[in-house]
Amino acid sequence: MLTGKTVITNIADEVEEKLLKGKLCKCSSTGGQQKIVLLTNDDGIEALGLKTLYAAFCKDKKYDVRIVAPDRERSAVGHAITVFDPISVKKEYIDGIFCGYSVDGTPADCVKLAITAIFEKKPDILISGINRGANVGENIIYSGTVSAATEGTIYNVHSIAVSLDSFRDTDYSFAAKFAKKMADLVLGLESLPARTLLNINIPDAEEKDIKGVKITHQGNVKFRDIFIKRVDPRGREYYWMDGEYEVSNSDKDSDFSALRDNFISVTPIQHDMTDYRHIEYFRGLLEV
Repeated sequence: MLTGKTVITNIADEVEEKLLKGKLCKCSSTGGQQKIVLLTNDDGIEALGLKTLYAAFCKDKKYDVRIVAPDRERSAVGHAITVFDPISVKKEYIDGIFCGYSVDGTPADCVKLAITAIFEKKPDILISGINRGANVGENIIYSGTVSAATEGTIYNVHSIAVSLDSFRDTDYSFAAKFAKKMADLVLGLESLPARTLLNINIPDAEEKDIKGVKITHQGNVKFRDIFIKRVDPRGREYYWMDGEYEVSNSDKDSDFSALRDNFISVTPIQHDMTDYRHIEYFRGLLEV
């Protein structure tokens, strides 16, 4: 198991062994051509996590880094898309240098636009994040971060969602380095399983305190909703939603447990929601 600073150095070896063994393409290389990486998120174009991720990829000349992200906070919109309204797009700059586009739409809108309308060539990989706050358990259903990565898999683009277990802006540099290392690994593979993305959650801890990496499953943990009732100056009632994690039988191999124990959680997920475990049961009930 990885410990301390060896997390970044040896991540490719550990993940290859646990998740993708036998899938490496021995002849894979950039071939002198830059790989197009699409960066997006649900925290908005100004989010520090996105900017840190952008800086990490820009340092590596083998990547052509492009941002297409919401023009404002779009957290918890799930896989919503814009159908009945126009979607505006604006060029964005970092330190006076063109870096991509902000979109008046959802994270899924951003990915659709990037792949089908803005880019002339499909990206080689999509990274969604770095999200402020973990996306584990049932939360991934609501997550715009995970939904953006899911949209990438619909277009057969290698996709990774990256979240940091903190709801405040913190130091994203380790998470960005880890995300880039995972991108290096994924692009060295012949393929990922069809329609599968990697949902990565990183503890909010010093690099030296992170115990390692675990390949996990989606945990049985959800956010227990709490609505706080208020009254505005005109006497009208309104509510603020709050809540807290509610854990039920979260075993040691779940994403939530890994984070709690200071491990990086890597969960392969897909958008096929068929309940294969019970499909024969319903066939017996309904098919003649």
